[in-house]
Amino acid sequence: MTKDYIVKALAYGGQIRAYSALTTESVQEAQTSHYTWPTASAALGRTMTATLMMGAMLKGEQKLTVTVDGNGPIGKIIADADAKGNVRGYVTNPQTHFPLNEIGKLDVRRAVGTDGAITVVKDIGLKDYFSGSSPLISGELGDDFTYYFAKSEQVPSSVGLGVLVNPDNSIKAAGGFIIQVMPGAEDETITKLENAINEMTPVSKLIDQGLTPEELLFEILGEENVQILENLPAQFECHCGHDKFLNAIKGLGEAEIQNMIDVDHGAEAECHFCRSKYTFSEEELQSLLGKRE
Repeated sequence: MTKDYIVKALAYGGQIRAYSALTTESVQEAQTSHYTWPTASAALGRTMTATLMMGAMLKGEQKLTVTVDGNGPIGKIIADADAKGNVRGYVTNPQTHFPLNEIGKLDVRRAVGTDGAITVVKDIGLKDYFSGSSPLISGELGDDFTYYFAKSEQVPSSVGLGVLVNPDNSIKAAGGFIIQVMPGAEDETITKLENAINEMTPVSKLIDQGLTPEELLFEILGEENVQILENLPAQFECHCGHDKFLNAIKGLGEAEIQNMIDVDHGAEAECHFCRSKYTFSEEELQSLLGKRE
């Protein structure tokens, strides 16, 4: 299987900025960790793919978290990514699945719901976080991220996201693109782009045909118009750890920690993102009380 990666590119002499990604392995890792059923896999995979590409727009140590909450049966979808190609994600109810929709596709809209919003929180290394949100308009997620960029970041964009699931629940293919119109782009360029996107083959079909992220952009924008800037390896990576959870427990307060010692004789925590389990002995908890001011 080809390793996941992201492509950053410009097109039409810098009038268009474009990102595309292959995310099959990363989405497979999430599917395995959470045992997601096909509709949930598609919703989580689309969200992780968009989040990964949004992470690639950041710099240095910056990172972002995306929450999709449409009040649907799947519950919240949460994904986060950094500028280095690391992404992770989970859904509240991973065992969510429905019959195919009227056009024979996984019914992501039914799982996600449309009564809610996408919220993006960016940690750009300053004291305050940047936070933006926009209402869900379709529940299919590609259109919803497109709307988010236009509404919350004032950047006209087109977002295409696709996840194909095998009969055994494994991920056959996943990936997508984000194409953005830069300030000062000519009307003619915008028209060409709109026409190309309206006429293009669905992104999941292109990925299934084995198109690379570069070829995906060539397909939409025309190879002669695309200037590839960078390839960035991508992967599902969780940065949880024993010490991070211990720190979180420390923040619960003395009474709560004492209760864990008296009642449970220790504590156990599970990471939402990767399902890793961490156990904490009475001694470790006791040491937290000793350290408290």
